[in-house]
Amino acid sequence: MTDLGVLSHFLGIVVHRDTSGLLLSQRQYILDLFSRAGMMDCQPSRTPTDTTVKLTADGESFSDGTLYRSLTGALQYLTPTRSEISYAVQQACLYMHDPRLPHFNHVKRILRYLKGTLDHCLHINTSTPTTLTAYSDADWVGCSDTRRSTSRYYVFLGDNLISWSLKRQLTVSPSAEAEYRAVAHTVAETVWLRQLLTELHHPIQQATIVYCDNISAVYMAGNPVQHRRTKHIEIGIHFAREKVALGQVRVLHVPTTAQFADIFTKALGTAPFNDIRSSLNVVDHTIDTAGDVRIYYFELVSV
Repeated sequence: MTDLGVLSHFLGIVVHRDTSGLLLSQRQYILDLFSRAGMMDCQPSRTPTDTTVKLTADGESFSDGTLYRSLTGALQYLTPTRSEISYAVQQACLYMHDPRLPHFNHVKRILRYLKGTLDHCLHINTSTPTTLTAYSDADWVGCSDTRRSTSRYYVFLGDNLISWSLKRQLTVSPSAEAEYRAVAHTVAETVWLRQLLTELHHPIQQATIVYCDNISAVYMAGNPVQHRRTKHIEIGIHFAREKVALGQVRVLHVPTTAQFADIFTKALGTAPFNDIRSSLNVVDHTIDTAGDVRIYYFELVSV
């Protein structure tokens, strides 16, 4: 093994250390995306998605499918440090096989948002984590073309965001069942993380808290009396109930207004989007070449 010294760059991610922890930035990578798309002088946008537009498979044809797939694929690599654009990127990925003009306009909207938040980066705190907390949600029949729901979750180790996912469900499900499937996906991830932390000699002693904004899904996770209503759900989904019974996981209800996973579920307005973004430790810091951290505050131009 070779000691390469203090980490500063890794696969295009700039890493800066300060007394509060780590700052992970992909500023230069974003600038390269602007150059590739020919949008260096574009006007910034407040949010990465338009709340008034719902993407579907229909629309005016877009001639340059190669450019669309290139930009969309590149945006996927940006999500490790900019988790707030994950929903917008996932929506763009659904139409890579046959992109239309509204889909390309959606990709340009994401780039305009990045233009206004060029200096945002992921902040990892130095606090000693003792808890594992997750937020689970599902957008019921969120796909206008297939009517399938998408499971989404965020997992925090202490105050740090360490894992998140968007996964479209394999079948069309009723509302409560779709939420329960999302909870099951979340529980499976947290169980794996608990095992990983144990192998790293930092076991989590407390039960993992999984927050869900659907009361029916919360009841299904902890109440075996509802067997006749849920026996049609695959056995694997009841994995969550087993972990709840063992005391490793607790599934609790959280109001929709406090559901962090909403940023993965739908297009949000400026105020709720900014509130959740800050909760995900995506902060506005500028890292210069000398290693100093500068904080800027500015007003974005609405598009």
